[in-house]
Amino acid sequence: MSREQYQVPTGGKDSFGGASGGGTNFAAEVHAPIFYTCGDCAVRVPLEKGAPIRCQKCGARVLYKERTKRMVQFEAR
Repeated sequence: MSREQYQVPTGGKDSFGGASGGGTNFAAEVHAPIFYTCGDCAVRVPLEKGAPIRCQKCGARVLYKERTKRMVQFEAR
């Protein structure tokens, strides 16, 4: 697929490709901070979009993303 053929999703109500809304509020999830763990002092650091990637306690720039709390299941071949 060439670059000219790709079309960016518009963000409308049908942009997620599913049938009806499904009850999930995607707008609230977008602005929620994602939590990371500092590599030096192990403090939990909340980051939002556009925030500087730095620990608020020690100033380190090595942050590890926390695992999801949802169940992740893989199917073996």
